[in-house]
Amino acid sequence: MKRIIECTLSMSLLGVFLSSCYVMPVDQHGNPMYGAPYVVPVPATPGNMPATLPVRLYPSNDLARDTGVVQGSVTNMMTGKGRFNFVYKSETYTGEATRVSDDERRGVASAYSPRGGYMSCEYQMNNPRQGAGNCSFSDGAEYQMHVGN
Repeated sequence: MKRIIECTLSMSLLGVFLSSCYVMPVDQHGNPMYGAPYVVPVPATPGNMPATLPVRLYPSNDLARDTGVVQGSVTNMMTGKGRFNFVYKSETYTGEATRVSDDERRGVASAYSPRGGYMSCEYQMNNPRQGAGNCSFSDGAEYQMHVGN
């Protein structure tokens, strides 16, 4: 009897030591993706870390002149996308910036305020941390945009 208990205990412990866990990739709905390739995450480096940059909008028509310089920020995700945010006439505008597919330096940006105001910009980046462009607001104000320091 002692031998059976020792054998059962040994087999149980062996099962515990030989059992393992593995990670199965799943889709956006939680379904297993059989045969999916394992992707090794790219470690963050100073070159691919998101960077929050100052944005300044300088008036370029009479409607914009009354407001003066508008300041905000864009967070460059270093993926061709960015998050845009600033305050214009006491309204917070949020939106995104996206690079144009045929030119990695050119892009468009759009932002919207909770009260219904909107703006759109076209820009060109000199490098991932500096660029310039033009922006138009729904009220007709136009600005020249400078990104970075």
